[in-house]
Amino acid sequence: MSIPSNLQMVDLKGQYLRIKPEVDAAIQEVIDETAFIKGKQVAQFEVELAAYLGVKHVIGCANGTDALQLALMALELKPGDEVITPDFTFIATVEVVALLGLKPILVDVNLDDFTINIDALKKAITPKTKAIIPVHLFGQCANMEAIMEIANDKGIAVVEDLAQATGSTYYFSNGNSAKAGTIGTIGCTSFFPSKNLGCYGDGGALFTNDDRLAEEIRSIANHGMKIRYHHDTIGVNSRLDTIQAAILSVKLKHLDEYNVARQEAAMLYDSLFRDCKSLIIPQRVSWSDHIFHQYTLRLVNIDRKRLIEKLSEKGIPAMVYYPIPLHKQKALEPYVNEKMVKEYPNSIMLSESVLSLPMHTELTQEVQHYIADNVLSLL
Repeated sequence: MSIPSNLQMVDLKGQYLRIKPEVDAAIQEVIDETAFIKGKQVAQFEVELAAYLGVKHVIGCANGTDALQLALMALELKPGDEVITPDFTFIATVEVVALLGLKPILVDVNLDDFTINIDALKKAITPKTKAIIPVHLFGQCANMEAIMEIANDKGIAVVEDLAQATGSTYYFSNGNSAKAGTIGTIGCTSFFPSKNLGCYGDGGALFTNDDRLAEEIRSIANHGMKIRYHHDTIGVNSRLDTIQAAILSVKLKHLDEYNVARQEAAMLYDSLFRDCKSLIIPQRVSWSDHIFHQYTLRLVNIDRKRLIEKLSEKGIPAMVYYPIPLHKQKALEPYVNEKMVKEYPNSIMLSESVLSLPMHTELTQEVQHYIADNVLSLL
């Protein structure tokens, strides 16, 4: 097979071209109305997303990192309060904790599904623990039933980071289900363009069923105002752009279709890699859909750097999410001691062995076969 042209980790242009008339019309409507800040499309999208998720309140904001910060501010945590997060994730999850003067407590993750390890979580809880931020990594949920049982017993808030799992469904042991981000105290997501539900710039949102928290979040995101020019609290300026909201309304209608396309692509990858002893395909947990924000393999006794270089020569991109666990990041040195370094064996192993392949809604079987054939030939 010849080299596919312009093979990318995420094909945003191809996705746009399929919905171009809808997107262009939505953008043009905003331009015609010139309501670029807090236009009607923002409130419209919030209502649509709330209905899709089955949650009472959706509050748009400027980006996913802001969403996490707004959530922690609304919870009124105090300097020195401890917030537990997984060690194997993007730093945004932790940096907002530090920025607010809170103390991040990093815990190990599961080796098979990459989400927060429940035993490590239990061990990390102290009287100072005020919040837990589970990350629904790569497209499937952390074990929220176990997390909520722990949190409810201890009176701890739970802030779900679902930036990579918008649209995933969680299944409880009693047969009930809920969308990712609607189970904890507050859910936070990003609409970065590469996300399963992504806009064409920056954007984010928070979800909650708590009326008081929703009012507080909206106020904090709007300079601490509930009534214009009446500033009851110190807030920030974080809002979802009207054009981005209009684009998101269009893409929300296609979200389930997009997630199914990713799942089908993942199943094909699985079938192509399953018999290779040097590759461990992504595990699906029993409690959650996997909507494959990333398709992430674990390499066994493979020179990852060399493999990435050889794939690049074949026109195939491959990425490492994440090459350095958070406890080894220089910025977080003040929160990590020598004793703690021994507590992250899975996080360390994953950072040394994971590899993500192209995963998006426009992947063709032909391209996937090309990718897989080259991966297997280079092992």
